[in-house]
Amino acid sequence: MVTIDSHQHFWIYDPVKHDWIGDDMAVIRRDFLPADLEPVLQENEVQGCVAVQADQTMEETDFLLALSDRHDVIKGVVGWADLQSPAIEETLSAYAQMPALKGFRHILQGEKQRDLCLQPAFLNGISLLEKYNFSYDILILQDQLRFIPQLVSRFPNQRFVIDHLAKPGIKAGEISDWKRDIGLVAKHENVHCKISGMVTEAELQSWRSEDFIPYLDVVLNAFGTKRVMYGSDWPVCLAAGNYTEVIQIVRSWFSSFTINEQELFFGKNAIDFYHL
Repeated sequence: MVTIDSHQHFWIYDPVKHDWIGDDMAVIRRDFLPADLEPVLQENEVQGCVAVQADQTMEETDFLLALSDRHDVIKGVVGWADLQSPAIEETLSAYAQMPALKGFRHILQGEKQRDLCLQPAFLNGISLLEKYNFSYDILILQDQLRFIPQLVSRFPNQRFVIDHLAKPGIKAGEISDWKRDIGLVAKHENVHCKISGMVTEAELQSWRSEDFIPYLDVVLNAFGTKRVMYGSDWPVCLAAGNYTEVIQIVRSWFSSFTINEQELFFGKNAIDFYHL
């Protein structure tokens, strides 16, 4: 079975740039580069990964692309560009010449304007992604889910993927509002969902695998097995455990699924979505 980690990060740690790493995650306040990840992927029988931006600069995008040139394990890059810029089409046209760049992401979860994704300048940027065959990763918090049906319905041929299940309240055991809103998003066939980032939404040092089962059930019932994909969120996940523990949560849960369904979740869906 080919396994692709559809969501991980690299960075050269900078306390200002990475000020989102709080004291409870102090263990990841250091550099993380392909040399750190490659043996971990090999140990866990993961054949490749998608490197996703963590900083909102084009220098970050170029940094990830340079890493992908040197490391075959990086099968694709999700970068950042200013989708609200009047010059966004020039940027997309230039990046379209770089086959490793598969899509873009904006850190919507951190925006004061919670519905930024519905503002005209942002929508203009999203409207151009399909032309250049780019996907879009939706990084939001649970409260922003209500804006997503309006976004994705405007662009029915655009490939979207929800990162980290839209960060439900796993720590507090909250599920009802998120279940309703993620279900409405899943009705749009152009939207996929990454089963990633769960351990850092739970009790960092005392989570149990069964904490995640209700959320996994909701996502699979909503999206089906053809629109979900595995992501580790390494190295962020290291604040709550190790890579093997993270992948084992979903390997255990998916063990009752057919081989074909497991192949879709662990590799084929990411390969198809990102055109790896």
